[in-house]
Amino acid sequence: MAHFGFENDISAAMRIDKSMTKVPLMRWERKLAERPGSCGSSKNSPSKPLQQQNSVHSRTPGRTPFKSSKGLGEQNKTLTPSSAATGDRFIPNRNTTQVDLGHFLVTNRSASTNGEPISPTKEHFQKTMNENLNGQKFESKIMGYHQRPPELPEGAGSQLKVLYSMATPGTNTKSLRHIPQAPERILDAPEILDDYYLNLLDWSSQNVLAVCLGASVYLWHATSGEIQQLMEMEGNDEYVSSISWMNEGNHLAVGTSTTEVQLWDVTKMKKLRSMGGHSARVGSLSWSAHILSSGSRSGYIHHHDVRVADHLVSSICAHSQEVCGLKWSPDGKILASGGNDNALHVWSSDLGQQSAVYSFNQHQAAVKALAWCPRQHSLLASGGGTADRCIRLWNVNTGTCLTSVDTNSQVCALLWSKDYKELISSHGFALNQLTIWSHPSMTKVTELTGHTSRVLHMAMSPDGSTVVSAAADETLRLWKCFAVDPQKKAQKSVAQLETGIMRKMCIR
Repeated sequence: MAHFGFENDISAAMRIDKSMTKVPLMRWERKLAERPGSCGSSKNSPSKPLQQQNSVHSRTPGRTPFKSSKGLGEQNKTLTPSSAATGDRFIPNRNTTQVDLGHFLVTNRSASTNGEPISPTKEHFQKTMNENLNGQKFESKIMGYHQRPPELPEGAGSQLKVLYSMATPGTNTKSLRHIPQAPERILDAPEILDDYYLNLLDWSSQNVLAVCLGASVYLWHATSGEIQQLMEMEGNDEYVSSISWMNEGNHLAVGTSTTEVQLWDVTKMKKLRSMGGHSARVGSLSWSAHILSSGSRSGYIHHHDVRVADHLVSSICAHSQEVCGLKWSPDGKILASGGNDNALHVWSSDLGQQSAVYSFNQHQAAVKALAWCPRQHSLLASGGGTADRCIRLWNVNTGTCLTSVDTNSQVCALLWSKDYKELISSHGFALNQLTIWSHPSMTKVTELTGHTSRVLHMAMSPDGSTVVSAAADETLRLWKCFAVDPQKKAQKSVAQLETGIMRKMCIR
């Protein structure tokens, strides 16, 4: 019968679901059994070796538990720094593991693959229920041994941007810049016309602000604070409908309700010439070097060469209603025009061309607010009136609309920041606010409130740090919303100077 006992021992040793009884003792168990005062081997009392193993904290069973010469009371001290929260560095902490959720996901996916295909309606219902009951845990990984990423903020473009931009502990995150919520200065603007289709404000490169107040044009020197009256219309019902500074900042173009376009020398406070040709008031003006483009209520755009006596270069029937927005691109290659017919046209620098390169009809109201990006000359921003309320970004090279944002209010004016990738817009009812948008995400950065009526016009200072807004409440407010850090500004000026020197050396 001895061979039956041998076969039973082999069968017991090969079974893995039953504890092994007839096996050699481990080395640390033999050491424990040989100690004086021991209660016997682990074969007779298997629970005691386990208690001794747990008493030696953070030590592996492969080593001799009581090899140290210290007393028994000193053997329970921790030999290496450890933390109960982190555990062994080779064994992850399973406290954060969603074991039940992982089991459900695995069994659910396997059951769904073996069964019949689920209808789209049922799949949508299951997805909605899972999102409401489990939240984001249902879409997370089954085995997660690290800290969860931060929640996606409202209005963010992509979840990946949040995941891969998460700051690690100990790193310094960049703080957001401070934008003053109160205007730096408030000026009175009595008798300013409450007309959406006019352009009554402009800031020159010489730091002189021009504003139209009824039949007069006033100049405010931002450096000294001096105020001068440049001109005044003679008739009772006559008024100034538009102004625009030349790039050099020493000449000012003035459009009037009498269909004239006047050219003034600001340094001499003298009118140089009057240019006719329009049959209605001139509501918009824009410069491109020595070419002055003017748009009128008749829908025509005239191009004037101010250097010659025969100033009218070309005349274009651009819109079926009043031309209320007119802007040349910074490089002078493209002209954008917006009208009360809800149309936006893009024209080439070929002044003899009578047809637009692109025509956009996505706006549902008058297009007055136009602004070219100073960093990308092919990027145009446009804003619609009360019935539209949208800001749209266009790529004029391809003729495509890149982004559209509903502002929930009338868009009166648009300006791009020179130092930040941001866009500021002025609005009418109901908040009468200025809104700063981040580009290209077009998320709202902040809102500047204070005007009690719609903000019809905006202009930017030559250094790009200050924006002036003119509203129908007869006030001008100066907002220092794009201030630059002096150190960064100095570094930028040094870099520009070095670039200029290198270009001159290359030319030579």
